[in-house]
Amino acid sequence: MNYSHEVERMCVVAKGCDHGPAPIPEEGKWVKVKEIGDISGLSHGVGWCAPQQGACKLTLNVKNGIIEEALIETLGCSGMTHSAAMAAEILQGKTLLEALNTDLVCDAINVAMREIFKQLAYGRTQTAFSEGGLPVGASLEDLGKGLRSQVGTMFGTKKKGARYLEMAEGYILDIALDENDEAIGYKFVHLGKMMEDIRNDVEPREAYEKNIGTYGRYNEAVKYIDPRKE
Repeated sequence: MNYSHEVERMCVVAKGCDHGPAPIPEEGKWVKVKEIGDISGLSHGVGWCAPQQGACKLTLNVKNGIIEEALIETLGCSGMTHSAAMAAEILQGKTLLEALNTDLVCDAINVAMREIFKQLAYGRTQTAFSEGGLPVGASLEDLGKGLRSQVGTMFGTKKKGARYLEMAEGYILDIALDENDEAIGYKFVHLGKMMEDIRNDVEPREAYEKNIGTYGRYNEAVKYIDPRKE
């Protein structure tokens, strides 16, 4: 290592304090992280692309610096779904540092990787105080029945008001209105559970009707509207 002439001329001043990094909580332990292999935990990161056309939620389960599990959920950009498919093949088995410097093609997924790296590096994880952390496969608990991402889609205009299109419960079939034309509930079909039934040889019409539900004061409505047509 080369030093400048000015530094070479300086005398040595001893370093008194050398306590290392502050410990962070990791899976029920306090760990002084000095290397990537010291990091463990399950956490989430959210990213967005430059034009902010789409977003990505990335969930990683990291054990001793190695990504053992990756869940990639995307929204708003069709091309991002293909990048997510690539990321699902690339990420597991890499160290956190490798993943941070991996071209995941989609800007939103790259940003999500950056954000989750910060969460893990500072111990801000879902498993910070859980002894032993969570098993590989735990990220699937973030999904609804039928392993389908929980999606919310709403639309509204000043002139015509709000339209609920999809809630965590499922695809909205109609909205319930009271005598003041205010929304008081809705009817939905749970797409994840419906598709699960169809795959298990339940007739499509039966599977559809079986997984219809309502929310709120749906039965008290004076009028019901189709949010996609009315």
